[in-house]
Amino acid sequence: MEDYLEQIAGLIEEKGYARVVDIAANLEVSQASVTNMVKRLDAEGLVNRERYRGMTLTVRGEEVAAYIRRRHQVLTDFLELFGLDDDTIYSDVEGMEHHISGATLGVFDALVSELSASPEMVTRIRKQLKKS
Repeated sequence: MEDYLEQIAGLIEEKGYARVVDIAANLEVSQASVTNMVKRLDAEGLVNRERYRGMTLTVRGEEVAAYIRRRHQVLTDFLELFGLDDDTIYSDVEGMEHHISGATLGVFDALVSELSASPEMVTRIRKQLKKS
C-alpha cells in the first residue's frame, strides 16, 4: 500500500495527475493489481478516484504519502553519507522503510543531521568501513 501511495504522490508532483497505467509501469505490476489497490486506498479514504480519469490524494492520503516519502529520504540520506552505491541504497531502503518505527526513524534523522554537520566524523567512519 505504501509503495502505491509513494508512486501516486510522485506522479502527481511530476505530472499533476496519477493514472493506473503509469503506476503499473513504475511498479512493474499489472494494471488490474493497481486498480484493486486504488479501490482499497479509496475505501480507506486515502485517494479520490474518478473512473478512467485518474486519482488525487485526499488530505489524509497526502499526509501519509509525505511521511512515507520523508522516511524514504531520511534512510537514503543516511546511507549516502557512507558512500554506498545507488543500487545498494535503493535496495536497502526499500527493505528497511516498511519495517522501521517512528522512534527509530527519529534516531536516523538526528544522526543524519549531526553527521552532516561533522564531515570529519563521516570521513573517520568511512575509513573504518573500508578496513572491514
